[in-house]
Amino acid sequence: MFRKNTQHKQEELFNSFTGMNPKVQKSMQGTWAPLFYEHVFFHIDETPFAVLYSSHNGRPNFPINILLSLEFIKHMKDYTDEEILEQFHFNFQVMYALGIRNLGEVYLAERTLYEFRRRLYEYTISHPEQEDLIFRQFRKLTEHFMTIAGIASREQPMDSTQVQTNIKLAGRLSLAFDVVEKAVRECPAAHLPEALKPFAEPGFRNQFLYRCKTKETLGRIQEMLNQCALLLDIAEAHPESLRKETVALLQRFLQEQATYHAEKKQWIAKANKDIAADAIQSAHDPDVTYRKKGRQGYVGLVANVAETCANENPVQMITHYQVEKNSVSDTELLTQSMETLKKETGLTDLYVDGAYFSSKTEELAQENHVCIHYTNMTGRERKAEKLPVLAFTFDNNKAIVSCPACYNPLDTSFDEKRKVLIAEFERSTCQECPMQPACPVKIQSKKAIVTIKQSSILAAQARERTMQIKKERLAATSKRAAIEGSISSIKRGQGAGRLRVRGIVKATLVFGMKVLGHNFRQLLRCFKKGFCQKLATIYREEQGISAPI
Repeated sequence: MFRKNTQHKQEELFNSFTGMNPKVQKSMQGTWAPLFYEHVFFHIDETPFAVLYSSHNGRPNFPINILLSLEFIKHMKDYTDEEILEQFHFNFQVMYALGIRNLGEVYLAERTLYEFRRRLYEYTISHPEQEDLIFRQFRKLTEHFMTIAGIASREQPMDSTQVQTNIKLAGRLSLAFDVVEKAVRECPAAHLPEALKPFAEPGFRNQFLYRCKTKETLGRIQEMLNQCALLLDIAEAHPESLRKETVALLQRFLQEQATYHAEKKQWIAKANKDIAADAIQSAHDPDVTYRKKGRQGYVGLVANVAETCANENPVQMITHYQVEKNSVSDTELLTQSMETLKKETGLTDLYVDGAYFSSKTEELAQENHVCIHYTNMTGRERKAEKLPVLAFTFDNNKAIVSCPACYNPLDTSFDEKRKVLIAEFERSTCQECPMQPACPVKIQSKKAIVTIKQSSILAAQARERTMQIKKERLAATSKRAAIEGSISSIKRGQGAGRLRVRGIVKATLVFGMKVLGHNFRQLLRCFKKGFCQKLATIYREEQGISAPI
């Protein structure tokens, strides 16, 4: 049964804090704990979490705001579960931050923490169309932080980074063994043929993998494919022997790693070069994929982050985050988040690198009245002997008004399906034009045709914005570079570089908690700098106070 925790709003007259020496009390008020209580714990909205619990009468839940706050502190300080529970039970600063004023007053079992995470994960899995509960808290609390600190969010840089989950990088043979071993351990022994039973033995992995010679690798991979096919036959004959997720994993592995030979009625291993980048990389985390960025390859997920960057801001805070499969491009990440950023933060200027450019992102930015500043541009530049696309005059990027020689077309149209602008000119005019050798015009028997892709126009406009004023370009580079420091802080200082969970859903939930922890750290910096007025004690109408009797 769900019940809100409001006990912290009415303090006891005598407690561990009031019994402290006045100088110790004053020192406590100068730590992070009172700020966390006033600006995080007190503002956590517990109501959305009611869906995790039964609506019938029964034993009430452990306070949600305490559980969430512990998670935020854990990821802010990169504690393990054992460490955060120890801090909760014996560190008075942590207790004070969670509205507890008596040392040892509340006991939290490890199982209670894990049960809350399980409920949160299962709810997120079963409601993929809804905004996850952690992101909702992140948005609410970050908005509160920004209001207190007076942070403007009109200008924001955006960058993506690689995030690894709790998996071991495996070669092709090791991956195949893991897939087979996982299914064998799940399948009842009565349904297993003799050829598969050794996979359940503890020492068989070393014997199979580490004693394998290089020339035997391909044969061993083929053997694993045959075992996968055999396990699928068992699952078809005995549907109760394997879970649906395991069957799906076996099917996916076969389709990605092999080709079915109809005559031989056998799965034949593909060559390494024929395996796609989005193929399964771990039997224990099917969500991770492979991506080569620059000259380096990565296995894992990708996190996309947006942050404030206005010069007048006392500190900068992260306004948006998302976690996707590694194979999702930067342009897709920007397309997914553009409307949310505009709606939630009032974004007007976005600073990104050239990997975020596409005609679709440019169109979406124009629709949302957002100006994208690129620090560089990908793709090839035009040849010097060819006329630039912007030498033509366009109407709303959908009609050619005039050519570089200032001649108007006889007719102009826009192919909506192909996203191409088409214009017809006088044949004789184009033939006699001195610019004709450098012009993209095609002279036909009766007329001259010019076709220009809309994406080429958008790319040229973006490139011109990037190169137009060197000073502005340097400023854009500087603003975008700042977010790299924030990402580095989260990855190295808070353990986001290698998460202790598996799966994209768990990774998203954990990454969100780490980002919120980072934002609270920024709020602390703001108070320490003196930009925010910090009060020793903040009283509210709904919060009780101690009074002499």
